Amino acid sequence: MNAEQIFNIIIAIVACQFVFDQWLNYLNHKHVKTEIPEELSGIYDNEKYRKQQEYKKVNYRFGLLSEVLSFTIMMAMLVFGGFALINSWVVEISSNMILQSLLFFAIIGVGSSIIGLPFSIYGTFVIEERFGFNKTTRKIFVLDMLKSALLSVVIGGPLLAVVIWLYNIAGDSFWLYAWMVISGFTIFMAMFSTSLILPLFNKLTPMDEGELRDAIEAFSTKAGFKLDNIFVMDGSKRSTKANAFFSGLGSRKRIVLFDTLINDLSTEEVVAVLAHEVGHYKLKHILWGTLSGVLQMGIVLFIFGLVVGSPLLSEALGVNESYFHIGLLVFGILYSPVSFISGIFMSILSRKNEYAADAYASSFGLGNALVSGLKTISGNALSNLTPHPLFVFFHYSHPPLLQRIRAIKGK
Repeated sequence: MNAEQIFNIIIAIVACQFVFDQWLNYLNHKHVKTEIPEELSGIYDNEKYRKQQEYKKVNYRFGLLSEVLSFTIMMAMLVFGGFALINSWVVEISSNMILQSLLFFAIIGVGSSIIGLPFSIYGTFVIEERFGFNKTTRKIFVLDMLKSALLSVVIGGPLLAVVIWLYNIAGDSFWLYAWMVISGFTIFMAMFSTSLILPLFNKLTPMDEGELRDAIEAFSTKAGFKLDNIFVMDGSKRSTKANAFFSGLGSRKRIVLFDTLINDLSTEEVVAVLAHEVGHYKLKHILWGTLSGVLQMGIVLFIFGLVVGSPLLSEALGVNESYFHIGLLVFGILYSPVSFISGIFMSILSRKNEYAADAYASSFGLGNALVSGLKTISGNALSNLTPHPLFVFFHYSHPPLLQRIRAIKGK
């Protein structure tokens, strides 16, 4: 196989992924049912259902515009040698491999952020504002953007630098040492991201004493779950949408409830949602998810270690010499079909885990409360109640609401 053939494969992969994604999006966009299934009755009245359909339509059109632009820019960068041009800039600036790679991805990252900024602004302050979701102020928006960029520099930069350093010194064993470093970082982030990273963006406070706390304590006693790590997050400072999530491993485990969730749901419904999150912990979904991610990373790095030094990867993008950052970029594109397939299996597993966590909550007699809570969350978020089955199969990490309700009720 020569460089030209690799280039043609890259073009084919990028084009096929775009066409396939747009086909799925179109199917989902056109999959509209005028009558809501009986199990979902009461979520929307006629006026709110019309609003939900309009929200879905607006987001589809907006997403299509964004993705067409991204695809066009990507194809232009490939066909007209944009990545080779950026490489020539960084090579002129420095002869150090680590600095070259950091500058290369920094330029791409900044360019991508600049292109995506108008879409982010419009999505937040026009679309989300129009449908009553947005609570983000301009100050918060700017600070979030700056903090995210800073984290990319402070965390992503050194991690990439270490990987490149290992590539320089470890030879054929590079992938193994890189896997050890990235695995350690992944486990560290799984344990501490909620206590170290999340507070940079949101305020976390232990749940106050009161009726809800008492009800949660009663459930935690039944479930044998240590209660001291349940926090309330001020999600309402950005959006009216509600959520809850579980993070961490071992003694660093935490359940985080959005304040919007507590405001929107009854006490029993909040307990049911929390029971679902506890179910993920009790059934070891977080642990196995982390370990499977580590295993996948090892496989990816092993394959990457076999090909990264090949000059054909760089030549495919019009670069005469072999460079780590060009090899990484090309490998990422070439590997994406494999990643796509593995992602399907991970989504299937994730949906299975959601059913299991629902069943766990139901085992405490909280099935009906969980159903009513999920209905409220979905209705307030103007969620699509009848997504296309193929779109669900390829993109949903959670089962659609109708399937979750039927599973909870044993239908």
